[in-house]
Amino acid sequence: MKLVFATFLLLSLVLSSSLLRTATAGSSMCDSKCGERCGKAAVKDRCLKYCVICCEECKCVPSGTYGNKHECPCYRDKVNSKGKPKCP
Repeated sequence: MKLVFATFLLLSLVLSSSLLRTATAGSSMCDSKCGERCGKAAVKDRCLKYCVICCEECKCVPSGTYGNKHECPCYRDKVNSKGKPKCP
């Protein structure tokens, strides 16, 4: 019984570390793209927060610091509860 538990625990640790590595790999792409996108924003921390949320959901970020949302329709079409654009 102890051997089964130890094997299960070891397998769980290996799987969770590989999943964590996969999750952080995508966010580094979003961090760099959103860093460029929010480079000239007046409220940079808010811009980065929403940009990363949109990037993780859409898997893309428009180029430049403003506009070009036609490059990423998912990013363009996201709206908040008030119907205004969610993604910077």
